[in-house]
Amino acid sequence: MSVFFKDIIGQKGVIEQLRRSVDDNRLAHALLITGPRGNGKLAIAIALANYLLCGRGKGDACGTCPSCVKLGKFIHSDLHFVFPVKKKKGGSDNPVSDDYITEWREMLSKGAYFSYDDWLAKLDLENQQPMIYDRESAEILHKLSMQSREGGWKVVIIWLPEKMKEVGSNKLLKIIEEPPKDTLFLLVSEEPDKIIATILSRTQRVDVPRIAQEDVELALQSRLGLSFDDAKMIAQQSAGNWEQAEELISLSEDKARYLELFMQLMRVAYARNIRDMKAWSEQVAALGRERQKRLLDYCQRMIRENFIMNFKETGMNYMSQAERNFSVRFSPFVNERNIFGIMEELSEAQRHIEQNVNAKMVFFDMSLRMIVWIKNR
Repeated sequence: MSVFFKDIIGQKGVIEQLRRSVDDNRLAHALLITGPRGNGKLAIAIALANYLLCGRGKGDACGTCPSCVKLGKFIHSDLHFVFPVKKKKGGSDNPVSDDYITEWREMLSKGAYFSYDDWLAKLDLENQQPMIYDRESAEILHKLSMQSREGGWKVVIIWLPEKMKEVGSNKLLKIIEEPPKDTLFLLVSEEPDKIIATILSRTQRVDVPRIAQEDVELALQSRLGLSFDDAKMIAQQSAGNWEQAEELISLSEDKARYLELFMQLMRVAYARNIRDMKAWSEQVAALGRERQKRLLDYCQRMIRENFIMNFKETGMNYMSQAERNFSVRFSPFVNERNIFGIMEELSEAQRHIEQNVNAKMVFFDMSLRMIVWIKNR
């Protein structure tokens, strides 16, 4: 699937800003493209790189020249990708993105609107947290030291630079400080506060807002074939997050699993069934730390949604139909007397998981504490 400016959902203001920077030869050598999840940051970065590397189109990459054909397949020799990876069994302790370039291209071929969770699922990760390893900086320097095969710019897109280890970040800083001629760095970040300050100071920040509701509506109708009414409802609930819009249409396998675990937790807490709590804790402990953290994120979101549901304002609720079916009966159990306590228990469990505390202990203790809060209605 091609990723040109015309393929971006909304974001006309950001696209025009970047297009003019290229056309007026005012493009900074390093951009930090940031903003909330699901707003198309990665797609915008790729579209900008394509426009620059095409060099023939007016306002967008032409889509037909030899460069664009390669760009459409993500195999252009002057476009380089850096992204979080994992160590392969029996492989290097210091892997690089090129070790997973096939998987990366497969993801992009389905569209550039995917999440960190989607990438985790693609890598089939459990306990291991992907990161950008130190050797990546040496790989970048090696690639940029070579002459452009297409006779123009060289572009490096770094997806989630906040996942880069400190040593690698310092090496990258040196490259950004003294970049080779006609080189563009595009850092696509969801948590820029986790990037070292010296790198931030040497990039020009591009803030990408949430996608406008009307743009999400149009995309849902034209791309996914939704009716006007369904597209309007999903767009309203997704709050400018295309990934969220797709999730609301159909719960992914992981989301369905999280919903089932959330329902189980609330039911065993209400029933005060200690044996089932222990079984639930063991089940969650087997998920692996990354999915455990995502489950806790999901539980916090569901608690918020159930609290809001009590106000009978449907436009404020962002739930799938399956989530809503459970929440119709559960929402009265979440109120002003217990919501802060429940949220604190979930947040504390998340902190403990991030600190590598024994997962069985964390989740069993949390489920026991949940008894008190669920009964406090």
